[in-house]
Amino acid sequence: MITPPAGPIDLNADLGEGFGRWTLTDDEALLTVVTSANVACGFHAGDPSIMRRVCELAAERDVRIGAQVSYRDLAGFGRRAMDVPPGELADEVAYQIGALEVFARAAGSRVSYVKPHGALYNRTVHDADQAGAVVAGVRLAAGAAGLPVLGLPGSLLLAAASDAGLEPVPEAFADRAYTPRGTLVPRGEPGAVLHDPDAVVARAVAMAAEGVVDAADGTRIAVRARSLCLHGDTPGAAELARRVRGALDGAGVRVEAFA
Repeated sequence: MITPPAGPIDLNADLGEGFGRWTLTDDEALLTVVTSANVACGFHAGDPSIMRRVCELAAERDVRIGAQVSYRDLAGFGRRAMDVPPGELADEVAYQIGALEVFARAAGSRVSYVKPHGALYNRTVHDADQAGAVVAGVRLAAGAAGLPVLGLPGSLLLAAASDAGLEPVPEAFADRAYTPRGTLVPRGEPGAVLHDPDAVVARAVAMAAEGVVDAADGTRIAVRARSLCLHGDTPGAAELARRVRGALDGAGVRVEAFA
């Protein structure tokens, strides 16, 4: 029998990933499942009207709003490697947070945390300058109070956040393959994204209840996470998210926002 962890698990999803008439995520459906919404801020996806709508929906459902910040890469969906000077990157991170904050406050809520997206997320795992720039951008936008920062356990991003007095929130991915070192297998490699719903559900329960996951080579590794990401840009994402939430409830895992 699985023994649930001492603490609860947060469920987050990337939302608002559309532009104009183009839509990618089923925001309304996912907002009935998740406890935290990573809202695209216009640099890799999203536009002002989408940002406003998602903030309103999240506020109505009492779902926490997070700024999903990215490199300025709308054409590449924020997944292309870029070299942005740290000072410029800090300003762009602050700009994205500030833009989302306007719509969050208009909806009666606020931006409660920050999570990098795509190439920026992966870069801040091992690049101290880029990790520091993201943290500087959070500080610039949020002031002395700061905001929690979601990232990969063991990443330089979470270390930089902690050093700056921000709350580091370790995160896991049920539908992504892991290396034996605990990092994500790059999306360009075969098997980097898991598409079998049963496997994703089983991994989600193992991560949340036992703190473990099987790496791509079969090695069982520890994954201590406070938040679990459910990707919203995959086919059937909303139904898969509902299955994950039901399985976690069935395993006795308490699902709630991390703060």
